[in-house]
Amino acid sequence: MFNFTQTPKIVASVATTRSPEEIRLRRRRLQALTLQVVPPLLGVLMFLFAWQMLANFRPDLPGPGATWDSAVALFADPFYVEGPNDMGIGWNILHSLGRVGLGFGMAAAVGIPLGFLIGRSAFASGMLSPIMGILRPVSPLAWLPIGLLVFQKAEPASIWVIFISSIWPMILNTAAGVRQVPQDYLNVARVLNLSEWKILTTILFPAVLPYLLTGVRLAIGVAWLVIVAAEMLTGGTGIGFWVWDEWNNLDVAHIIIAIFVVGFIGLLLEQGLVLLARRFQY
Repeated sequence: MFNFTQTPKIVASVATTRSPEEIRLRRRRLQALTLQVVPPLLGVLMFLFAWQMLANFRPDLPGPGATWDSAVALFADPFYVEGPNDMGIGWNILHSLGRVGLGFGMAAAVGIPLGFLIGRSAFASGMLSPIMGILRPVSPLAWLPIGLLVFQKAEPASIWVIFISSIWPMILNTAAGVRQVPQDYLNVARVLNLSEWKILTTILFPAVLPYLLTGVRLAIGVAWLVIVAAEMLTGGTGIGFWVWDEWNNLDVAHIIIAIFVVGFIGLLLEQGLVLLARRFQY
């Protein structure tokens, strides 16, 4: 019969039989876990403390607790519709994501092939570089009046701003990647008499892919950043318009919630592209 009084002794004997290497391994794992959890937690706590201190100093600024209560009430019904310009935050987020998707998709369709062309052709690079050098530093919102003038509507004008703002990182990074391809690879392609399409698909594209994905990551960040400002000016629907509407209603808690929502969605978009880049690279 098993004697349960011997259980502590058995556990103690098993614990003492662990090798020094196992103990060191456990300590390393515990240290790694601590470094992963403790610093972010401390950062969040410090941020909340500073936020609460600022709210105590300015009573018109909601603190973390009041903002959380407002967020719970807000997201209890995020997809209500009470009019064309009175929708829940969920619909406004979807409208913004739709505009970003259209503008970003068109920018990728134009910018990536253009980057390959500039990287491959010295003539095209010399022809387009002055134009890009002048247009690239222009503030994205400076393009909004041009879009409104050309398209006569706020919706395509907002998409135009996304397009013209996010196209530059994809062009420049793709062209830089093409220029980094070793000349020996291209010499071998000429010896083998490969077609330009074969060179593009078998040599250039795999080598340029890391640069291309970096440009795409930068472009999606710019696109999501710009759409909020563009929607503030054009009105209608979207998270930017929603922020401006809440400011007109003097609902500061909703504005703070929108800031966190915009940041969280931007983080998700960027991390999604990071995972995509890792999948293609490995």
